[in-house]
Amino acid sequence: MPGRRKKTQISVYLDPDIMAMLADYAARREQTQSMIAEAAIASFLSPDDAERREAVVAKRLDQLDRRLSRLERDVGISVETLAIFIRFWLATTPALPEPAAQAARAKAGERYEAFITALGRRLAKGPKLRQEISEDVGAPGDE
Repeated sequence: MPGRRKKTQISVYLDPDIMAMLADYAARREQTQSMIAEAAIASFLSPDDAERREAVVAKRLDQLDRRLSRLERDVGISVETLAIFIRFWLATTPALPEPAAQAARAKAGERYEAFITALGRRLAKGPKLRQEISEDVGAPGDE
């Protein structure tokens, strides 16, 4: 065969674990270990390797950007929800007369502790508000 060049033999020292992985991979692919090693070295030395790595990094950055956008949206929803609740509560809850206000202040610490405990339980295991909203509103076309 006139176009075929003779390959050069080299000796390489591999960690036993890597050698076992190479042997296993070559056996599964029904290829020689030499062919697998040559392809791996060629890929490692390939000039487009940097471009492939850059593409992988760009893809991961895009994923992070989408996650950050969802997080910003969720925080915005949370802030708006809290603001609407506070406005509603202030508009509909009358001020208590002084004797009742004193009793309410005395009970406030106990109620706050119960709230914190319930919040902790919900964050640990309960459904997230975002999931409940989706379930309450339903999928488009459920009407």
